[in-house]
Amino acid sequence: MTTPATTAPRAPQGTGVSGGEPDLWCTYAAVRTLAWLDRTGSVTGADGTAAYLAGRRNADGGYAWSRGMLSDAWATFYCTQGLRDLGRPVPGPDATSRWLDSTWSGDAYAMLPGQAPDVWATHFSTRSAAELCGGRVPDPDRLLDWLSGLQCAGGGLSWSPEDARRGKADVRACYYGVMAWRAATGQTSGAIPPWDVPALTEWLRARQAKSGGFHFAPAAEVPCLWATYRAVGALRALGETPRDPDACRDWIMGLRGPTGAFVRWEGYDVEDVWASFCAVGTLKALGAPLAPVADAVTARISELACAGGGYTYREPPAAADALSTAAAVLSADPGSPRPDGVRWLEGCQLPNEGGVMYMPGRGSEVRCTLWALAAGAFAEDPAARRRIADWLAELQNADGGFGYWEGRGSDMVSTAAAVETAALLGGPDGLGLDLAGVLAFVDSCRVSPHSHDVHGPHDARVPHGPHEGPDSHDARVSAVSQASRAEPYAHGNVPGGEPGLRPALQAQRVRMLLGPAFAEPAEVSEAVRVLLARHRVRGGGYAGAGNRVPDLLSTYEAVLAADRAGLGLDTAHLRAFTDRVRDAGGTAWSPLAPGSGGPLADCLGTLLARRPAAGPGVLPALALS
Repeated sequence: MTTPATTAPRAPQGTGVSGGEPDLWCTYAAVRTLAWLDRTGSVTGADGTAAYLAGRRNADGGYAWSRGMLSDAWATFYCTQGLRDLGRPVPGPDATSRWLDSTWSGDAYAMLPGQAPDVWATHFSTRSAAELCGGRVPDPDRLLDWLSGLQCAGGGLSWSPEDARRGKADVRACYYGVMAWRAATGQTSGAIPPWDVPALTEWLRARQAKSGGFHFAPAAEVPCLWATYRAVGALRALGETPRDPDACRDWIMGLRGPTGAFVRWEGYDVEDVWASFCAVGTLKALGAPLAPVADAVTARISELACAGGGYTYREPPAAADALSTAAAVLSADPGSPRPDGVRWLEGCQLPNEGGVMYMPGRGSEVRCTLWALAAGAFAEDPAARRRIADWLAELQNADGGFGYWEGRGSDMVSTAAAVETAALLGGPDGLGLDLAGVLAFVDSCRVSPHSHDVHGPHDARVPHGPHEGPDSHDARVSAVSQASRAEPYAHGNVPGGEPGLRPALQAQRVRMLLGPAFAEPAEVSEAVRVLLARHRVRGGGYAGAGNRVPDLLSTYEAVLAADRAGLGLDTAHLRAFTDRVRDAGGTAWSPLAPGSGGPLADCLGTLLARRPAAGPGVLPALALS
């Protein structure tokens, strides 16, 4: 059972840290909202915004949440849809199509190659394949069969067939499932949805509150605009309407703030970009006129534009986020703590999801929750800590791992962050987590010379997309060095993923936290020793792959794991690295990328520089990737 919210839906108090930079989700939401209003001519700095979106494209044809990160389905959809809304060409759609094929599991799409498929990714990639690449999914029949398995006994749809069997229905999953079906069938006249549509319709309609808004699920605390948009959008795609459309429209119009734009919850005090996106999207789905809100929403969105292009969720100087704020708290001089930053972080726990939101008004995210707790948030608030524990237990996937947010496929970074979060809450035992399942997921990420051939060489699930021959999938995955796969203790971020130091050490940290009932401490310590020796760079620091180019994230992870395993630290070796990446301007992510990498890099660099004098046991677990 979810513990009720202990915080009212208000914007965080205290002082957060904002870099004033654009955010991809915010930029997509702003551009799409203006497109719905037929106001794309009002996009502030359209050339810069288009360059911001196009600049997330990787060499593999996919797009990343930010430069230097791996391509994922969400970012690929948002970037390409944003470019299309701006009337700009999308570069290299054939390469993007091939990247999409690499995420096909044989039944549906995953967010990253190698992850388990989920309905978030399946929605994004099915629509990208159909709307951007002009093609079909690799196997429409298999996809429709997978989509049919999303329906829970109660009628709603869930994040995956496995979650459906656990009864975890959500209006967001309903929307993504229905829209994936529409894209996969090409909106063919007479196409029959693969569900019991009357039961699905009734479940969606039952989520409408007396006020007119919708809840995410039966256990959700209050109605909100995000849930309302997804529920009404799903009903519209099924040719249905809410139980009370007029009450829904009136409730939405009652959420207008002082500028005439929208807030997500009743009583909330920030007219953020997602609220206007959801409000306009819902009004459009209801067939309501948009003209009465168009001028106010357009004007408000213009206030959210960032210098050089792109948008954030509110006025850029005030658009703080949880990671930057936690970083500032953690790296503050011990003599000058930042309690106002801790207070702001505590305000990022808002209704319906017990974790900490990256930006207030979006969804709870497991890494942000870990960083906030590590920074001291909720230390004296047992009810808030219980909400986090309950949310964490709900976040665990059927495969035993965790994803960044609810319904997303599991990966090692998120799983390690979840277990570390549980440890900060007094666990991981006793919090309702399936610890054996956690270990099973971690073990599934272990890399061997044959682990890329997950389903066997002749299994029908090996994808054969329209742009590849029968051997291209194996060739693509086989690009991973066979030598690195043969190394002991190698792990990838996802099952079958490319091995690296960080996921391998994260796996060992998880095993340590699970305790001797799940992993022999001496074996874990030996694994850490072997991994550190393998990736130690002679001139200082540790490399994520091989042992030649050190980087900040891998070095932080290495020192953290060494301390946890009780291994000695070569302080001169660490100082040689920190001296190379730190200067008066901040900390670089790598000696090859001089200049400050921003508040997160500066935080990790500061903590590493303090470690030789502070001794073991002082580094918080602050993994990012």
